[in-house]
Amino acid sequence: MKRHVRQRGAALLTLLLIATVAMAAVLLSAFGGSGVERAREQRTYALLAQASEALVGFAATHGRLPRPTAAAEPSGRERTTPCATEADCTGLLPWMDLGLPALDNWGHPLRYSVTPGFTVAPLARTALIAGKRVLSRDANGILFFVAGQEACSLAAQCAPAIVLSRGRSDAADSQDETGNLLADANFMQRPRSAESNAPGGAFDDLLVIVPLNTLYERMAAAKTLP
Repeated sequence: MKRHVRQRGAALLTLLLIATVAMAAVLLSAFGGSGVERAREQRTYALLAQASEALVGFAATHGRLPRPTAAAEPSGRERTTPCATEADCTGLLPWMDLGLPALDNWGHPLRYSVTPGFTVAPLARTALIAGKRVLSRDANGILFFVAGQEACSLAAQCAPAIVLSRGRSDAADSQDETGNLLADANFMQRPRSAESNAPGGAFDDLLVIVPLNTLYERMAAAKTLP
């Protein structure tokens, strides 16, 4: 009897959640495009956070981070050949291997860049330098680091990997968005701007890093870190 009550309660809760999500979608539509775009942005931020967590989980299981999917072959699986350079280790997120959706909330595949040494197990921790840097701009357009620094070293590590969403669209005349598309080590993270004359141009890319300390802690706990 108690089991049936629990099952009915779970079913009611599921229906309530579905109704809540449906109502939220109606409300977002009622508020117009800007509300819909904000919702897409929030969902994509959540997807990026899931991607970072999934990458750490992959490393905890396999003793390394995955290689990217080659841009020319968006299969969702990591490339089978080693990637020895930063350019080789930059492509699309291997979403199939990570158990994630294939696309962000604008229908674009997520980009992924990883320091080559972190894709080889076992990790050479005592000699391995995480090489991904993330920059932003102040109110005057001056660049500053939000992750990493000018020189990455054993004593001053940068990030081992980043995951990037292109946002709603690519601004062809945006210096910073074009830079992200071409980057393999230095990436841009800025507040969204539709102003083409803003420093760096219009911008709506979204980005997340894989934190090095979290990566090492989870791998050590899983006994996959030498």
